[in-house]
Amino acid sequence: MRRSSVNSTPPESAAPPDLAVLRARMYALADPQRALKLARYFKTGPGDYAEGDLFLGITVPLTRRLVRAFVGLPLTDMLQLLTSPWHEERLLALLLLVARMGHADAAEQARIYRAYLGHTRYINNWDLVDLSARDIVGPYLEHRARTPLDKLAASKNLWERRIAVLATFHFIRRGEFADALRLANKLLNDPHDLMHKAVGWMLREIGKRERPVLEAFLRDHAQHMPRTMLRYAIEHFPPTRRRTYLDVKKRAN
Repeated sequence: MRRSSVNSTPPESAAPPDLAVLRARMYALADPQRALKLARYFKTGPGDYAEGDLFLGITVPLTRRLVRAFVGLPLTDMLQLLTSPWHEERLLALLLLVARMGHADAAEQARIYRAYLGHTRYINNWDLVDLSARDIVGPYLEHRARTPLDKLAASKNLWERRIAVLATFHFIRRGEFADALRLANKLLNDPHDLMHKAVGWMLREIGKRERPVLEAFLRDHAQHMPRTMLRYAIEHFPPTRRRTYLDVKKRAN
């Protein structure tokens, strides 16, 4: 029986790690209608937190397929992508850095970590932070002093503060809660809703693993927490327990 030639195209994994080829593939995946929806979803309008960001309209699953094909791209090319005006190119760069971080030796991990924190002005939306900080900043600091987290948490840059909080997810998954709780305490009065959500999310993750640890934090801070932060933190509590904490917050107001 004659074999069909329909699937004779080489798989994506055979593509050479070339930046020009990568960009050509990205642009071929662009969807202008989806780009408009993404621009609205990620708040790119005047005065919004991502004002002026540009989208090609490429889904995250399609972007991840490119990661698998181009993980061998040189670090300098990844950083060139990270400075792109296109959101999806920056996302792809960060996912490539994450993939490389997982297999890098100590010297390359250090280069990736330094490059990441040296380019935070381009890591400028919540999805870019959330898909990278845990797996780059967290692993690098695992056996080092955590003081860089406190420096980031004190930054005037919203995204650097979110990087600090999301990096603690790496430690939370390993049963280490001290850094996340310390930053949560420091950021109780953060002015931005995106930080309230990030801190509440990490508190919820702690509660999923050790409910008494979260409850101890809430006993001290629930009445002072932003309502969004509190709601995120207690999302997995039984309804009656959630109501107890929400009532404490309501009485405090």
